Amino acid sequence: MLKQDLRLSHLQLRDQLSDSEVLLKSKDLLRQSLNLPIWNHQIFHVFLSIPEKREVQTNLFISHLNTLGKRVVIPKIIGSGLLENYLLEPNTTLKKNPWGIPEPVSGQVVASGEIDVVFLPLLAYDPHGHRVGYGGGYYDRFLAQCRPETLLIGLSFFPPAAAISDLEPTDLPMDYCINPDGIIKFQ
Repeated sequence: MLKQDLRLSHLQLRDQLSDSEVLLKSKDLLRQSLNLPIWNHQIFHVFLSIPEKREVQTNLFISHLNTLGKRVVIPKIIGSGLLENYLLEPNTTLKKNPWGIPEPVSGQVVASGEIDVVFLPLLAYDPHGHRVGYGGGYYDRFLAQCRPETLLIGLSFFPPAAAISDLEPTDLPMDYCINPDGIIKFQ
């Protein structure tokens, strides 16, 4: 299936979820994540979700990481297709960008090469670990700057799609994807 078709179908699937379903499924994802071999790492990139789009409630992941004393970095769009990572601290001020994404106003920048684990936003994914995002290429460019051993973990409310027919060389596969039913390991 083409990425654009997967985007549309999965946006519709998410729109059908109630607020309570989003919360329950988000809690399921966090619970599933506890079985991953990632908790010895120190620097975690977590996207900040947009509740109106029924995205995974990543605040649950951030709270858990803070409890463990991990360093959490969050993205900020800094230009056409470019993300910068900021350390999330108790005094970090967030402001919604034009797309409704909460972003840090300022703070300590963390280089992509320092990040150990990335929790990835996605709309759909395939059985080989390729993801479909919103189509801006922000995460593709960001992930290309990470170390090869950085763990890439997708968060999805749904099982994988059968296939993505229009993959590109810049589409890096994930290491894992978590859905409410379990963890899928790729590679």
